[in-house]
Amino acid sequence: MRAVVRQAARDVRTAPPPAPAEPPPDPAVAALRAVVDELAASTHAIGELMLEVAPAYLSDTEAADVLALLCDEIGETVENGLAARRYALTGDRRALSGTVL
Repeated sequence: MRAVVRQAARDVRTAPPPAPAEPPPDPAVAALRAVVDELAASTHAIGELMLEVAPAYLSDTEAADVLALLCDEIGETVENGLAARRYALTGDRRALSGTVL
């Protein structure tokens, strides 16, 4: 079941945004972009976990009830868990706005 959920999430989500055409001139900016990309990748993995517990057919309200215990166990807020779940579904980083990114 886990593999089916992960594959479905990968099939549904959009492609990640393309990398900038030229690297930024400031190495600090390049390093910050790399950190953000890494954070987004780890959040996507958490989102896939959230989808295993609260499948996509559940509304955010229903999923919040199901995910409350899991989020508490991993030290994450339910709002961040729901945002990660939405990001895993769509691949759109805007789903993380105001939470982890």
